[in-house]
Amino acid sequence: MYSAETQDSITQEPIDLVPSRYAVQIGDIDALVVSDGVLPLPTATMATNADPADLAVWLDHMLMPPDAFDWPLNVMVARSGDQTILIDAGLGGQFPGFPRAGMFPQRLASAGIPLETVTDVIITHMHMDHVGGLLVPGVKERLRPDVRIHVNATEVAFWTSPDFSQTVMPKPVPAVLRSTATSFYETYRDRIRVFEDRHEVAPGVTVRLTGGHTPGHCVVDLVSGGERLTFAGDAVFPVGFDHPEWHNGFEHDPVESARVRFALFNELAENKGLLVAAHLPFPSVGRVAVEGDAFRWVPVIWDY
Repeated sequence: MYSAETQDSITQEPIDLVPSRYAVQIGDIDALVVSDGVLPLPTATMATNADPADLAVWLDHMLMPPDAFDWPLNVMVARSGDQTILIDAGLGGQFPGFPRAGMFPQRLASAGIPLETVTDVIITHMHMDHVGGLLVPGVKERLRPDVRIHVNATEVAFWTSPDFSQTVMPKPVPAVLRSTATSFYETYRDRIRVFEDRHEVAPGVTVRLTGGHTPGHCVVDLVSGGERLTFAGDAVFPVGFDHPEWHNGFEHDPVESARVRFALFNELAENKGLLVAAHLPFPSVGRVAVEGDAFRWVPVIWDY
């Protein structure tokens, strides 16, 4: 039983009960998953090519609500040698419809990682929930003047005239995606370093083009000491393990996205590497196993 003294301590000292960071060691690379919060979205965006009845069955099987769900949003920080690399930057304040996300700046600070120490930023793609955190007031001013922001060349070109014809998003979203991508590029154009298919940002930290979700979408591989972790950006969503063929409403090329998802899952099942993704439930650290014609998510045991 709690004593009165303990109860007073609990009530007088607020405790943040939301876990917001999780550390992983990949050989000599220190990695940290940081939660940016959650995005409430209609469940229909999870499977735009599926029979609604099939989606309803899956949601019921997963004990999820039928109409809306909380879509997790994670970013990562990796330290390799003398470099500190931020991988994606969360939502920031770009969209008022997502009030429970945009936590990255304060959560990075609470993890003891000053923005001033970041030497490199890798952007998996230029959707607002991946670049918006860099547009929060005061963030640019705290970043080093020589910070390198790595973005795929195809991704930069795509956002000069983006195509939303194959997406199925809530109506206000495309305009905000477009304006945020433009603001990000205009704000940081002198710090952006474009690359083509693959680029080693730091020892053991490589970003590579996958395409699909957006034409320049990339994943990031951390490889050191015989261990590996892949940050998959938006190539992977929770429903994708059971139904990798289902299209997500935010995919600009849904058919190619499904191909990328299958290939990435098969790669991870074979190499037994860890997987972290932007929209898997925090801390999103686990492995992938083949399960018949689909796949199985195997979360790691938390190491306290």
